[in-house]
Amino acid sequence: MKELTRREFLTNSAGATAVAVPLFAPGRTRGANEQLAFGLIGAGGRGRYLHRTFQQLGARCLAVAEVYAPNREAALQGSPPGTREYTDYRELLAREPVDFVVIGTPDHQHCPNLLAALQAGKDVYLEKPLSMSLEESGRMVRAVRATRQIVQIGMQRRSMQFVRRAKQDIDDGVLGEVSMAKAMWNWHFAVPLDNSPLSGTLDWELFLGPAPRRPLEPKRFRWWRAFWDYSGGNMTDQGTHLMDVVQWMTNSGPPRSAVCQGFIADATAGEVPDVFSAVFEYPRTLATWTLNYTNAYQHDWSILFQGRDATMLMDERGYRIYRDTEPSPQPWSQPADRELLAEVPDDGKGAEMHMQNLLDCIRSRQEPNCPVEVAAAAVTGPHMANVALREDRKVKLGADGFSAA
Repeated sequence: MKELTRREFLTNSAGATAVAVPLFAPGRTRGANEQLAFGLIGAGGRGRYLHRTFQQLGARCLAVAEVYAPNREAALQGSPPGTREYTDYRELLAREPVDFVVIGTPDHQHCPNLLAALQAGKDVYLEKPLSMSLEESGRMVRAVRATRQIVQIGMQRRSMQFVRRAKQDIDDGVLGEVSMAKAMWNWHFAVPLDNSPLSGTLDWELFLGPAPRRPLEPKRFRWWRAFWDYSGGNMTDQGTHLMDVVQWMTNSGPPRSAVCQGFIADATAGEVPDVFSAVFEYPRTLATWTLNYTNAYQHDWSILFQGRDATMLMDERGYRIYRDTEPSPQPWSQPADRELLAEVPDDGKGAEMHMQNLLDCIRSRQEPNCPVEVAAAAVTGPHMANVALREDRKVKLGADGFSAA
């Protein structure tokens, strides 16, 4: 990987302040009983969940950085006495002797937040999706690999025991060659984009960060995922989870190409589709990724893996493997019988185990379950599908792996 100079780091971190002195020397192995200290960057709903869970796992929060005062105050209420507060995350990085930072900001802040944290010598837990674009993914991968920092991306299926067991079954050949994977997410909910004045103080300029300058519209802050300036929409939000599982199970890298169709059905006050279907091309597999937020039939997420010898259905409950007892006598006839080969439930502990994995790796300096390269590959297909949708064309992955052709 290309080595980044200190000047490049300062440029990449979008004006990061002076380098903080870490509580522990970067790269030092910690003892099993040594309490780790962290700072929270981004205290919205997901950020506060991460904040609570890391504390339950034994880490100590020293500081919270958040641009919206009510969110910051809510996080402080769940923090130890003496936890310091900041509006600008760069001040936290410059002043606080934390071992790692937890980044739960909107997608458009992920790259500058990560680069600034690396430059400050911090290990990182970064929420998914990794990036806002293929090019940004490449920049983030190179930045991480120019340091010795431990970076875990919040794709918790990498730490779910039933998913890891499914991977072993597929690698053992239970399904045979997988020719098609069908990822799907179905929810039915309404998100009224309230544009009334906010109830507390918001630093709008800090929220915008690298995004285009616009006058404050409260709805853009309340549901930022509905706008292209701040996210890849539902495509990358959920797609980074499911396409990672597809690629992991099938031993595939990023797709060769993507096509996508979609539209806004109910979420008319935003910009991103709430109904879409994408198709990804791999060397020996096709994968579909379909989302519908207007219907809850087959509720939540699922992935169907169709192999020559058997079929696996994976969802929030775990996975099941089915096999036809004998081939159909005619192509239009139903198989005579279907056998359930395996049924493995989810234990419901994946998210906590994923965070525990980061704490373990900070102590041991080993690679975590979801390193930055895995996260970059997972969001590649969704980024390509967004380009295909918005430009109405088939998109191919560039030779460098971080551009669309």
